[in-house]
Amino acid sequence: MLEEKNDNLLAADGNVENNSVDGTTTTAKVLEPGEPSDFPAEDNVVTPSSEETVSETNNQTAIDAIATTNAEESEDETLKERHDIPMRDYDALSLEDLVEELKALVSSEKAMSFKDHIEEIKKAFLAKYNHLLEEKKEEFLTENQDPNEEFQYHSPLKTNFDKYYSHFRDTKNTHFKSLQTNLKTNLENRLAIVEELKELINPQANIKDTLKHFNDLRERWKNAGSIPKDKYNHVWNNFHFHVENFYDYLHLDREARDLDFKHNLEQKQKIVARVEELVKEADINKAFRELQDLHRIWKEDIGPVSREHRDDIWNKFSDLTKQMHDKREVLFENQRGTELENLEKKKEIIAKIEILATEKVNAHAQWMAQIEKVEALRTAFFSAGKVPSEVNEETWASFKTAVRNFNSFKNSFYKDIKKDQNDNLSMKTALVAKAKELQESTDFAVATPIMKQIQEEWKQIGHVPRKHSDKIWQEFKNACNHYFDKLKEQKNEENGEEVEAFDNKKAYLETLREFQLTGDHKTDLDAIKLHIETWKGFGKVPFPRRHIEGKFNKILDALFEKLSLSKKDTDMIRFANRMDQLSESHDSRKLDSEKIFIMRKIDEVQNEIFQLENNIQFFTNTRNAKKENSIVLEVRKNIAIHKETLDVWKEKLKQLRNLKIE
Repeated sequence: MLEEKNDNLLAADGNVENNSVDGTTTTAKVLEPGEPSDFPAEDNVVTPSSEETVSETNNQTAIDAIATTNAEESEDETLKERHDIPMRDYDALSLEDLVEELKALVSSEKAMSFKDHIEEIKKAFLAKYNHLLEEKKEEFLTENQDPNEEFQYHSPLKTNFDKYYSHFRDTKNTHFKSLQTNLKTNLENRLAIVEELKELINPQANIKDTLKHFNDLRERWKNAGSIPKDKYNHVWNNFHFHVENFYDYLHLDREARDLDFKHNLEQKQKIVARVEELVKEADINKAFRELQDLHRIWKEDIGPVSREHRDDIWNKFSDLTKQMHDKREVLFENQRGTELENLEKKKEIIAKIEILATEKVNAHAQWMAQIEKVEALRTAFFSAGKVPSEVNEETWASFKTAVRNFNSFKNSFYKDIKKDQNDNLSMKTALVAKAKELQESTDFAVATPIMKQIQEEWKQIGHVPRKHSDKIWQEFKNACNHYFDKLKEQKNEENGEEVEAFDNKKAYLETLREFQLTGDHKTDLDAIKLHIETWKGFGKVPFPRRHIEGKFNKILDALFEKLSLSKKDTDMIRFANRMDQLSESHDSRKLDSEKIFIMRKIDEVQNEIFQLENNIQFFTNTRNAKKENSIVLEVRKNIAIHKETLDVWKEKLKQLRNLKIE
C-alpha cells in the first residue's frame, strides 16, 4: 500500500491496545519495515491486483524521491533555499570567474544553503588550477636545467580562493556542530512525544483531559525542530500511526472529530487541486520544488481524514505525484541526451588535441600557431557543457592527458632550441654593452651610424630565455633612448643655426642677382670664387629648404657663361661646389654614390678610347688608307675629345678622394 496507508503500520513500533469507536477492543500490531500487513485499511480486505501493485510501486518510487529530499531538508533547514541559485556548469568558468562566484556565495547570509554549489566550485577550481600547475612546472623544467633551483609558483587567484573557502569551512563547521547538538535533542523530544501519544489510548481516562493532552502533544510536535534525516520518515510515520490510532480507536466526541476530519480533508483537497495545476506548469523544476513543499505540508501540518476518504484522497495525491515525477524524469532524459551530445563534442576536441600533439613543427612562429589552436580547443572544451556524471572524471582525465602530451611535445622542441636562446642572449648582452658605451657619446657623426647598426643587429637576433627577456630588452632600450634623446637635443640646437643660415643665404641671393661682371676675366673669376666661399660660410640649411642651393647654382651657371671660361674649368668649379655641399651635409651615402658613378664613367671613356684606337689601326692597314684619310682624322679628333673628357673625370675623382681624406 502507499505511504498514507502504510503510515498506520509500517514504520511504527510497539504493540498498542486500542478501543474502537464502537467499543470493540482490538490489538494493533505494529510492523517493522518490509513486514506484510494483515491490518486492513478498510473494514473489508481487498487483495490488490498485479496492475495495482505495479502502479503502487511506481507511485511509491516518486514519493520516496520526494521523501528523501524532504528528510534531508528537514535535518538542515538551510537546504530548503538551495534551489534559489541554479547549479551552473562550473567547469565552463575560468579560474577568475570561479573565484568571483565563490566570493559571492560565501559572503551571502545563506552560504550554507549553497554548500553543494560551493563544493562544485571547489572541485572545478582545483581541477583547473592543478592542471595549470602541471603546465607551469613543465615549462619551468624546460627552461631551467639547474637541479638546485626548485619550482615555485604563486597565484593571487589561489590565495583568494583559499581565503574564501577557509571562511566557508569555518562557517560550515560551526553550523554543523550546532546542528548536531540540536538534532540529537530534537530527536529525543520527538521520541518522548510519541511515547506520550501511545499512553493516551486509555479507556479509563477522561475524554476531555485526553483530548487536551493530545492537542498539547501535537503543538509540541510542531515546534520540536529538525531531526536526523535517517530517522525522519521512521519517526514521522510512527507519530502519524499513533495519531490515527487515537482518532480511530479512542472514543472521542464524534462531532469534534468529524469537524477535524472535514477540515483536514479540505486542506488536502486544496493541495490536490494545486498539484493538478503544477502538473501543467512549464517550469518542471520549479513545480517539483513546490510539490516537495506540499508533501511536507501534507505530512507535517495536516492531520488525518476519515477512513472513508483516506485512501481516495491519498491515491489522487500520489497519482499526481507520479505524473510530476514522470515529467521530471523526461526532463532528466532530455538533459542526459544533451550531456551525451556534449560528451561527443568533448571527445572530438580531445582527439584534435591528440593530433596536434603529434604534428612536428620546427619554428617558433609555427609553434605559436599550434599553441593558439590548443588554447582555442581548450576554451571550446570548457564551453561544451556538462557530460554524464559517471564519465565526467574519465573525460577530464583524457583532456588533461591530451594537453599534457601536447605540452611535453612542445617543450621538447624548446629544449632543443635552449642552446640557441642562450647564444642569442650572449649576442644581445654584447649589443647592450656597445649601446651603453655609446650612449654618452657626443660624436654624433660617428656614433649615430653605429647605434643604428646595433639596432638592426638586435632585430636579426632571435629569442632569448624568457626569464631574461624583459630585463635585457629594458637595458637595451634605455641605452638607445638615452643616446637618441641626446641626438635629438643636439639636432634641435642645430636647427636654429640652419634656419639662420637659410635666412642669410636668402638675403645674399638677392644681392647676388644684382652682381655684374667687370669684363676683366681674372677679376670676375676671383669675384665669383669669393661669392662661392661666402655662400659656403653661411653653413648648412634645413633639409626641406635645400632648394635654395639650386637657385644659387643657376646664378653661378649664368655667370660662368658670361665669363667665357673653358668647359673644363666651368665643369670643375661647379663640381667642386656641389661636392663641398655634400661634404658639409655629411651625406656620405651620396658621396659614395658619386664616386662609384665617376669610376664607372672613367671605365666607359677608356673603353671608348680603346675601341676608337683599334678602329684607326684597322683603317691604316687597308689598301685604301689614303682614301679613308678623312675618316681617320675624324676618329683621331674623337679620341682627343674623349681623352680630354677622361682627364676631367679623373680630376673629379682626385678631388673627391681628397675631399674624403679631409
